[in-house]
Amino acid sequence: MKAQAINTLNGNGNTLSAHVRHCVEDYFAQLDGHDSSGLYSLVLAEVEKPLLETALKHSDFNQSKAAKILGLSRSTLRKKLELYGIG
Repeated sequence: MKAQAINTLNGNGNTLSAHVRHCVEDYFAQLDGHDSSGLYSLVLAEVEKPLLETALKHSDFNQSKAAKILGLSRSTLRKKLELYGIG
């Protein structure tokens, strides 16, 4: 299955990018005019942690397989797992 297929795997026809866009728009609406900072890091952390967890689960917690699925080196995956306290 090609990577672009993720856009149609959620069952309701919406793309992953549409979900992210909707969530970010909701975030801004909830700010109610207040300032915000660090949104980029917040969004990446919110997406990256479950992505890593799901890839690990899919690979039966084999870090080498998970790294390959994610397109990361095993050492990069291990650093990210440590960063998020996964493992």
